[in-house]
Amino acid sequence: MKARRARPLNKIKLLVLDVDGVLTDGRLYFSARGESLKVFDVHDGHGIKLLMGSGVEVAAFSGRRASAVTARMRELNIAYLVQGCKDKVAALQTLTTRLKIDPLECACIVDDTPDLPLMSAVGFAAAVADAHPLVKAAAHWVSAAPGGRGAVRELCDKLLRARALAPPRAGAPSGAPSRASPRAPSRASPRAGAR
Repeated sequence: MKARRARPLNKIKLLVLDVDGVLTDGRLYFSARGESLKVFDVHDGHGIKLLMGSGVEVAAFSGRRASAVTARMRELNIAYLVQGCKDKVAALQTLTTRLKIDPLECACIVDDTPDLPLMSAVGFAAAVADAHPLVKAAAHWVSAAPGGRGAVRELCDKLLRARALAPPRAGAPSGAPSRASPRAPSRASPRAGAR
C-alpha cells in the first residue's frame, strides 16, 4: 500500500537508485578469487547523465560493497554513493540535509522488500518490473523493463519529460533558463562522454 500521494515529478530534485536488481539484473557473478562482477546497462547510464544534466541530483545506495559499483558510479560522475548501507532512510536523511532538499522532493527506484522503508520516505517511489510483489504494490510507478535492463532509463525519461513540461520559475525573465535547463558543464570530467 502506498504511504502517500505521489509528488509531482517536476518537483523531484534527487533520484536515489538501488544498485543490485535495479542498476544490475540482481545476479551476482563471482570470480575464482571471490571478486564480485556486475553488469550495467549503457542505456540506464545515458539516462542518468541526461537527468543530472537537467539539474536533478542522483545518488546510489547499496547494501553490498563492490569495486565494480565504485568504478561505474565514478564513470557516471555520481558523487553520492553509499555502499554497505544498512539503513537507507538514514542515508537519505543525511544526504537531503547536506543538499538542503526535502525528502519528499526525492524519488527512488528499488526492487526488494528491504527498501520498503525508503519507498515510504520519499515523494515518488518506483519499482522495476521484476521487483518483489510487495514492492510493486507499494510503488507509485512500475517500469516496463526489468532491473539492469533499462528500468532506470525509463524513470529518467519520465522525470525528464515532466521537467520539460514544467513552467519556468516564477520571476525568471523571459528567455532566461528555467530550473529544468541543462546544468553548467562544471561537473564534467574526462569521462563526461561515458554512458
